[in-house]
Amino acid sequence: MAQALVAAIYVMVSATLALGLQILGLAQGAVAGLIGLVTFAGLAFIHTLFQGSRETRRTRQEIGELKRAANGFSRSIEEAQAKIEEVRTAIEAKTSAQNKKIVAELQVLESLMRDFAGKISEKAKQQPLPATEVIERRTHSTVRAELAAFGHSDLLETIRASLEENRVDLYLQPIVSLPQRKLRFYEALSRLRAEDGTLIMPSQYIRVAAPAGLMSVVDNLLLFRCVQIMRRLIQKNRDLGMFCNISGDTLADAEFFPQFLEYMHHNRDLAPQIIFEFSQDAVLHAGQKGEENLTYLSSLGFALSMDHVETLALDFAKLKTLGFRHIKVRAETLTSGMEGARAAVAAEDLKHLLARHDLNLIAERIEHEKTVLQLLDYGVDFAQGFLFGEPRAVRDDQKTLPDTTAPIIPFRRAS
Repeated sequence: MAQALVAAIYVMVSATLALGLQILGLAQGAVAGLIGLVTFAGLAFIHTLFQGSRETRRTRQEIGELKRAANGFSRSIEEAQAKIEEVRTAIEAKTSAQNKKIVAELQVLESLMRDFAGKISEKAKQQPLPATEVIERRTHSTVRAELAAFGHSDLLETIRASLEENRVDLYLQPIVSLPQRKLRFYEALSRLRAEDGTLIMPSQYIRVAAPAGLMSVVDNLLLFRCVQIMRRLIQKNRDLGMFCNISGDTLADAEFFPQFLEYMHHNRDLAPQIIFEFSQDAVLHAGQKGEENLTYLSSLGFALSMDHVETLALDFAKLKTLGFRHIKVRAETLTSGMEGARAAVAAEDLKHLLARHDLNLIAERIEHEKTVLQLLDYGVDFAQGFLFGEPRAVRDDQKTLPDTTAPIIPFRRAS
């Protein structure tokens, strides 16, 4: 609209000039018309130059503003990048320092435990022990008993040497959710290694180590390894938990267990991830002091679990009060042994009974797909067994940990 008005004014000025020239006799009609056209063209040209100059100034101004904004944005990006780098460096430094602290603490404590093991085992040599024991060797698909008979003093010496020379390995076995088979927990298990590499399984060394007072040493080493490995695992997946087994002998150890509680008090930030597991026999025979220890441990935020369940005639309300949140029941008990376990309900109702007391049911020792189908009919939420993975060793020098996000592929035995 503005451009049309300006053009009209230029036309009027040019026409008026041409008409005035004719009236004044300064130019004839054709010449006056030509002068009017030249005047119009000149005015249009001048207007175009003026507009171009103004647009140029405006463009330059806008470009300048954009440059200033871009420079400011660039500085903001650089400042943000510098801040991110500063935070990343601080986190790496903190993590590195924390890991070094953990390793140093572990080395000191293991050294103390080796000294402790040496002192106790000297006393234990005078105690009567079974004449022979069996040392088991685990292959990738099964556990076979190796008929390697040891005199009690020989086996005790093997156990003592394994502790003193730090031949105590941490093994992890997955616990999955059903029906998705998603990895939810690991159970931490300890294995002793003889000098020739033969594995001594818990079911074998406990019968010698317990009377000799060495179970606190074994549990100590397992505990420190659990804390160390858990701190590494949560860097990958904070939703993952770990079951750490504590023996009944350790629970009743008046010298060790207070130290155990103090240590976990300082590591209570791991309470959402670490679950302490005790056998049913240990819990039922814990006594007043043992129950006080369990209650204090749960007051720190750590959940408790019961395994080696022989009877389901239990006071579930009391277990909840003590801090228990998980109960492991053998799959065979659920599928065919509920009556023998003196269960008050059928297998399909056990999960709901436990849930009323905030207890999770975990079916263990599962080896066949058929068993899984039965457990799904009972509504079981968690499962453990060779079908989902055997215990696998985690070495001290291992740089990587198991993939905590990959689905658990069913284990297939060779036919």
